[in-house]
Amino acid sequence: MRGAIHFDNLTLGYDRHPAVHHLSGRIEPGSLLAIVGPNGAGKSTLLKGITGALKPLQGRVAFENVTRADIAYLPQAADLDRSFPLSVFDLVSTGNWRRSGFFGRLNRDHRARIHEAIAAVGLTGFEARAIGTLSGGQLQRALFARLIVQDARVILLDEPFTAIDAKTVADLLALVKNWHGEARTILAVLHDLDLVRAQFPETLLLAREPVAWGETAMVLAAHKRLAARAMIEAPDDDAAPCTRAA
Repeated sequence: MRGAIHFDNLTLGYDRHPAVHHLSGRIEPGSLLAIVGPNGAGKSTLLKGITGALKPLQGRVAFENVTRADIAYLPQAADLDRSFPLSVFDLVSTGNWRRSGFFGRLNRDHRARIHEAIAAVGLTGFEARAIGTLSGGQLQRALFARLIVQDARVILLDEPFTAIDAKTVADLLALVKNWHGEARTILAVLHDLDLVRAQFPETLLLAREPVAWGETAMVLAAHKRLAARAMIEAPDDDAAPCTRAA
């Protein structure tokens, strides 16, 4: 389950205007890393850059003993189309694509693993329910079941605990801790700093550019959080667009 991620002068953005500036560093194998920062700091953009959904404007993301096929990504709930006619079982089964292909048939072992994952998140009996009828917490449980089925070495979570009840947060956080115990590499975009302090040993504070990265208590010092907010609240609207590295 080993695999590191390197950022080499990474700049990500849209229409050549950067949302994450010149990030360099290394995520060690088996890390449990929180990514925090004000709204608009580039946190979700960074995850998209790691998955390859967003190409760098400059620099690169490099992998050691892991590939993008080994990455599981949980997007923000707001990014999901809940009107799409999927059942809980169908949604969770999409985590099996690496084994069966997107249009492959599910065999007995695949189906057993899907049912086990649904049970692990407390949704037994919900298999036939349409995802559009689920509460926010139930949908997040189903999405975590999909991650279980994916069985990925690197797990990216974009605001996984937002707008769900405390019991669901505790249950899903227990899964995250279990994955960490299995030496998987986990990155989570989070807003609850008390949760970050209690559960995440390492934190990256972003404000379009890295403000601090390291041990959580150090990174979340008040003066660093204030600096991050000031950087977001005073953007340079006349900044030139970035150009790709040669």
